[in-house]
Amino acid sequence: MTWTWKYEDADGTEVGTSAPFEARGDAESWIGEAFADLADDGVAQVRLFEGETQVYGPMSLSPGEE
Repeated sequence: MTWTWKYEDADGTEVGTSAPFEARGDAESWIGEAFADLADDGVAQVRLFEGETQVYGPMSLSPGEE
């Protein structure tokens, strides 16, 4: 099973998807490194999926928000 991040704007509209990751830890490490660039590109929140199943989210990319 692969793990992917789905990107959303402030209205919750999907605006993109990450490359697939083989492990959850890899996906989580990557978002920790990439969140500032994603936020600069207009991504407001993300959701983590294992295959087609949402694992968690939405998670805000704004500082101080969940």
